[in-house]
Amino acid sequence: MDPKSRLRSLDALRGFDMFFIMGGQMIVASLAVLWPGSFTGALAGQMEHVEWDGFRFYDMIFPLFLFIAGVSFPFSLAKNRAGGKHTTRIYLSIFRRALILVALGLIYNRFLDFDFSTMRYPSVLGRIGIAWALAAVIYLNTGYRARVAIAATILLFYWGLLALFPAPDMPGAGPFTLEGNLVGYVDRNVLPGALYLGIFDPEGILSTMPAIVTGMLGMFAGDTVRRMGKTAGTAMKLLLAGALLAGIGLLWGIWFPINKSLWTSSFVCLAGGLSMALFALFFLVIDVMGWKRWTFFFTVIGLNSITIYMAQRIINFSYTAGFLGNGIVGLLPENMRPLGHGLFYTGLCWLFLLVLYRRKIFLKI
Repeated sequence: MDPKSRLRSLDALRGFDMFFIMGGQMIVASLAVLWPGSFTGALAGQMEHVEWDGFRFYDMIFPLFLFIAGVSFPFSLAKNRAGGKHTTRIYLSIFRRALILVALGLIYNRFLDFDFSTMRYPSVLGRIGIAWALAAVIYLNTGYRARVAIAATILLFYWGLLALFPAPDMPGAGPFTLEGNLVGYVDRNVLPGALYLGIFDPEGILSTMPAIVTGMLGMFAGDTVRRMGKTAGTAMKLLLAGALLAGIGLLWGIWFPINKSLWTSSFVCLAGGLSMALFALFFLVIDVMGWKRWTFFFTVIGLNSITIYMAQRIINFSYTAGFLGNGIVGLLPENMRPLGHGLFYTGLCWLFLLVLYRRKIFLKI
């Protein structure tokens, strides 16, 4: 995107999303220790994934990132076409990005240990790469109505598939349970190496299918902004669409439980609706109203989001934060120490990204 058309809100929202992965989760959870109470306790509870069925704020971090990746695609595609880029080259760029993300996901899962029999092959980055790429191919080859029909068909088909075909090796278990779902059965019999939960992997093969729709929802949002422009009306349309989607997700959850691990169709609608509403708010405040100064903290994170995701796996920020901050944190009252540790960790990660930002070093995929 050129500077005029670039959505500053996307960088800030991406950074807001990643903030919780680079220590924000610890900071928010520590508030319940500092100020015990029902409200802070509820906030702390939102900083954890649900065990199986249900939904918490932390369950939205992953689908929000995939949604954001989708938002930018209509803009980059329009720019490539305006620049005369051949369709073949556009396809190659899509598949290149997908392969790089899959490769980074494998590295994140310790591929470089070369212990292929016990390593985990599915990954967060791998799902983002594959789901985004397939959503992009659909976007390239269809119009708006066809995309809506395809998205609805995928979600309905996935619902029917799981409801009608429980795992045959777990007789008696429900089709939406950890033991009885078809997703886990396919992964147990197809995927090499280890699964995240032993008998099930939340980034497995079948559950990548509805994740395509999460990427498509982002592309719907991006396409809406590209066509309607940076106006309050655009933001309101996105906000209403997000509310409608979230409502559909909650209603659908009565029959098809909201479940991040299975990436159920109801979860796609709820998480996608909330992602769209959150994007609408960021878009309204930053791109429409022009309130941008407060976004610097999040923008520094958002412009190198994959960098910090990988860096936390490779670099021991916890050790360095402790080395620099344990003495200072130890001087604090006991109920303030979790907050102190969280602030030191997040601050160290952010300073690392700030150095990259100042030197204009960005990992672009």
